[in-house]
Order: sequence, then C-alpha cells, then structure tokens
Amino acid sequence: MVSAPSVSSSITARLEVKARPTAVSDLTTAIEKAGGIVTALDVTASFHEAMTVDVTCATRDVDHAQDVVAALENLDGVVVKRVSDRTFLLHLGGKLSVESKVPLRTRDDLSMAYTPGVARVCQAIAEHPEDARRLTIKRNTIAVVTDGTAVLGLGDIGPLAALPVMEGKAVLFKRFADIDAFPICLDTTDVDQIVETVCAIAPAFAGINLEDISAPRCFEVERRLRERLDIPVFHDDQHGTAIVVVAALRNALTVVGKQIGDVRVVMSGAGAAGTAVLKLLLAAGVRDVVVADIDGVVHVGRPGLTPSLRWTAEHTNPRGVTGTIHDAVVGADVFVGLSAPDVITAHDVSRMASDAIVFALANPRPEVDPDEAARYAAVVGTGRSDFANQINNVLAFPGVFRGLLDAQSHTITEPMLLAAAEALASVVRPEELNPTYIVPSVFNPEVTTVVAAAVRHAAEAEDAARERRPPTGEIAAVRRR
Repeated sequence: MVSAPSVSSSITARLEVKARPTAVSDLTTAIEKAGGIVTALDVTASFHEAMTVDVTCATRDVDHAQDVVAALENLDGVVVKRVSDRTFLLHLGGKLSVESKVPLRTRDDLSMAYTPGVARVCQAIAEHPEDARRLTIKRNTIAVVTDGTAVLGLGDIGPLAALPVMEGKAVLFKRFADIDAFPICLDTTDVDQIVETVCAIAPAFAGINLEDISAPRCFEVERRLRERLDIPVFHDDQHGTAIVVVAALRNALTVVGKQIGDVRVVMSGAGAAGTAVLKLLLAAGVRDVVVADIDGVVHVGRPGLTPSLRWTAEHTNPRGVTGTIHDAVVGADVFVGLSAPDVITAHDVSRMASDAIVFALANPRPEVDPDEAARYAAVVGTGRSDFANQINNVLAFPGVFRGLLDAQSHTITEPMLLAAAEALASVVRPEELNPTYIVPSVFNPEVTTVVAAAVRHAAEAEDAARERRPPTGEIAAVRRR
C-alpha cells in the first residue's frame, strides 16, 4: 500500500521565480504531477523581473519530498533557495517548557515561595505525607517513562531517540486533560534497574505512564511497579489501546447488529498490546477469541509457549483452532490486528462472516489495505489519521489519568478500564453511528470529560467498597479490642 501525502511529512520551499503570468500555476502543477499536495502558497516579495514564493506541500516521506523539490528545480525560471521540513521546525528546542504558577516580584513573594516560608510547608508534609497531593505539583503531575525499546513502528531506537515521542505524549496530556507530564527516558533495559529507578522518583508524581517498553519485559515492569507503588501505573501501549479497541468494537457491533457475546473474534498479535486487548475483550464479554502470532494460531498443544502465550492458550480458542491466521479468519465476525503489515489479504476478509468488522491497527502500514478490506467488511478501522475510524490511544489516556488524579486513586483496575471503554463508546451518540464513525474525533471536547468522569466514579466506587469490607485477621482483632 502506497501511503498518501501527509502533513507529517510536509515541506516549505522558498523559491525565486521569474515573473510571468503562469508562474503560480506552473509551481502547483509541477508539485501535483510529482504526487504532492499544495497546502499553502505565499508571495513574500516581488520585483520587476522576479518574485519570492514560499510554497508548502504535503508529501509521503523524505524520498518523496526530494522528488517534489527536484520537480521544482527542473522548472525554467525557478531557483530553489531553501527547503524546510515543517515537522523538524516544530520540534526545534523541544516541545515542552516549565513555567512558574506564582509571581516572584517582591521580597515577600520570594519569602513565601522559597526560604524561609517554604520550610513550614515542608514540615507539614513531613508530618502528613498525604498533604503532598494538595501542596505540591504531585497533585497533577505524571511521569511518562520509557526505555526506548519499542518506539512507535521504529523498534529499539534507544532512550534519547525516544525523547521526542515522550515529549509529544506530555503535550497531549496537557492539551486534552490539563495534566502536567514529564518525559523520563531511562538509559537501561534491565527490568530491575527500571523498577528501582521509577520507584526512586515516584514521590514527585501522582501516576506513572509506561510507554514504548518492549514485551515481555513490559509485563514484569508494570506488575512489579504496581506491587510497590501507591500511585496508578498505566502502560498506554497495553491499556490505552485496549480501551479504544473495546469502545470501537462496542459501537461497530451496534452498527452491524451483533452482540459482543455471540461474535467470533480473531486477533493477530500476542505482544503487549495484543495481550491487554485480549484481556479487556474477555472482560467485556467476548467468549470466542482465537489469537495468532508469527508462529501461527496459539493453542494449548503448540510447543514452546512462553508463560504469556500459555495464559493466552488457556483462556482462548474454545473450538481448538490450529493452523495459520488465514485459517482462523474463515467465518470470523471480527479481526483485530496488533502486529505487522500485510498479515492478511482482501481475500481473507472475503472469507469472514457477513457484516464483518476489521480493525487493522499496525502503523504505518496496517495488516491489510483498508480500502481493499472495505470491499468485503462492513466496518474498517485503522490506527491512521488518513482513514475513517482512527483507533488512537489519545482517545483514552488523557481522560483515564484525569479521572485517576481527580479521584486521588492509588491504583488502576480492570473495572476502571471497562468504565473508560464504555464511556468512550457513549460519546458517539446513537444517531451519529455509522460504518465510518464508530469512535469520536480526538478533538471532540466531550471525550476527556466523559472518560474522566467514568474513571473517577469507578475509582471512588472501588475505594468505597474497600472501606466497607470487614477487617480480617490481626487487624480485626486489634479493632475489636
């Protein structure tokens, strides 16, 4: 599949153009013939014989951008003076800054914000540690933690190269949920060191968002951090993806008139995201799931299963399916891809059940060409912004953390994830549902508030339930005395 031109790979070229009646049309025609899309064209200076023109266009990638520039250079009377990559310009100097919320204009301001006044606040927190959420940035701050081993579709590129993504995540937290997030890129892939480091810095944060840590280490990191910390630990690659997939599936099933407990689901991918999606699908009521990875269908008789795959085998595949993904999709109602490009074909989709649902979420190239899949499937979703039904984590994690912080939650549980999925699905009203609109836009103002309210309610309900449970053992004996 050839990707379409995108603003993510857009360029601005400064051109010196000989003044003539066809100057502008010559430029736009050359760019369009080269496959680019002109998004802006400005004359910045004009003289008797020539003019300076800034032309901005979307391209497919770096190589395509060079082809577009070459097409401009080949025009008579055109000199390319400078070419700027707009995405790199946006990242110059980083995307984050730290700003003070209080004024420092006088000696009085300094005495309260810093010494000696700050000492009283420090002493109050030392005596009542729970007040840190009220009196410090801990109240509204999370850490976005990575080791750079599974960054987007780039793989293990290291912590330094992962920093622009973590900065971007922090920008999203601020834009969509007014949460202050800070990127923490760790120069280690050792699970013990990651856990110890995060635990050591945790006092400054009210939550931990794990990001782009490769499987299976991410499972161990998350499990151990949840055991040791009294703040929520959320692995977005797992739980954020799971929330949005479940929400999208609920609405897609409504569109095609099927029930979640009746459908046959086939999943491609058994890594971090695949396993989390699987668990939340099961919790949401799916009963028949078949999972396949690079070695074929996961089943209890398959040799060499890892502990994670063993769990998958024991909790899925009730009909005992074996073979390849191509065998598994025959007659399936739903395909969910969290794996790699071109795993299945349009022919495979044609062999699925009527009114099939296909979520091909590998990025940037999905498991099947979305346009080809749409020839046979009733609903198609991808992880891309240039197709309908973008299933994107940003629909989930800002609202989830907003709800967790507002509830001052110490953990995150499966009921909270399900509450988030149901709330997200509800943002698309029944009269709005159709095959090309099963999830809301990331810019829909209701997304964060609705998801946050649902998560906060679920968190507070769980806290209340824990308080109502009767004490047992030694604690009960002490209370009786």
